[in-house]
Amino acid sequence: MSSSPASSSSQSQSRRRGLLIACLITLWYSSNIGVILLNKYLLSNYGFRFPIFLTMCHMTACALLSYASIVFLKLVPLQVIKSRPQFLKIATLSVVFCASVVGGNVSLRYLPVSFNQAVGATTPFFTAVFAYLMTFKREAWITYAALIPVVTGVIIASGGEPSFHMFGFIMCIGATAARAFKSVLQGVLLSSEGEKLNSMNLLLYMSPIAVVVLLPSTLVMEPNVLEVILALGKDHKFMWLLLIANSATAYVANLSNFLVTKHTSALTLQVLGNAKGAVAVVISILLFRNPVTVMGIGGYTITVLGVVAYGEAKRRFK
Repeated sequence: MSSSPASSSSQSQSRRRGLLIACLITLWYSSNIGVILLNKYLLSNYGFRFPIFLTMCHMTACALLSYASIVFLKLVPLQVIKSRPQFLKIATLSVVFCASVVGGNVSLRYLPVSFNQAVGATTPFFTAVFAYLMTFKREAWITYAALIPVVTGVIIASGGEPSFHMFGFIMCIGATAARAFKSVLQGVLLSSEGEKLNSMNLLLYMSPIAVVVLLPSTLVMEPNVLEVILALGKDHKFMWLLLIANSATAYVANLSNFLVTKHTSALTLQVLGNAKGAVAVVISILLFRNPVTVMGIGGYTITVLGVVAYGEAKRRFK
């Protein structure tokens, strides 16, 4: 019995959609893991010890490439800022975003990628805390219970981390908290249908503000950045290419994050993010040969399982 033309067309569209999603997830994984590893290589193994300037390079690339993607490639329609309050909301988000990215980059100077990812997996814990404090939104008790292993796993991993560094740990926790705060703040500040921006347009407007915020910080806290970079460029002929590739990869990571969310869901993105963290841990250990212990691996595993349980609880009780 042959299938109808409509059924064949539906199956063909389903296969194409599945292939598209698989390609987008692959792009998201590779770009996210790539930018993390490139950041680690630049900041710890290459002598490029300027995390604020590196973040500014990322934001500059995001501004330029977002403009090209929206205006020339027309991936999404260009949205305009409609009011001064809306601009202030975007600026606030941009400052918080800067804090999360700079904190993450600073932590990579002191911590291995594996432990950095373990701490980053606690983002749902901070998100739940900030959501309650800012919106008084309560979740089901089982949802909060699922966060217990998330925190416990990081505590165990910290005790078993041979390369543990207190300042790096504090910066990583701060970056994770800022990332969660930014997520909640975005939902609160840009909830009005009349002012809501899609992710790509939000990135377009946030990135230049981030550059303006980061430039004076770079000049004050990293005053010799240009001198050292020029010297590194002379000693390492591929340094500039590596920096450009790193910045472009940061934009692709943001873009692919938006596209995966668009074609799947936020919950799917969270679950996939947990798996991405595990993949990044394995790759970083293979590349950088940082020492690991059974206790550290066990703690990270508990954290990942806790986040998966949290996502499942959110899905069932939302």
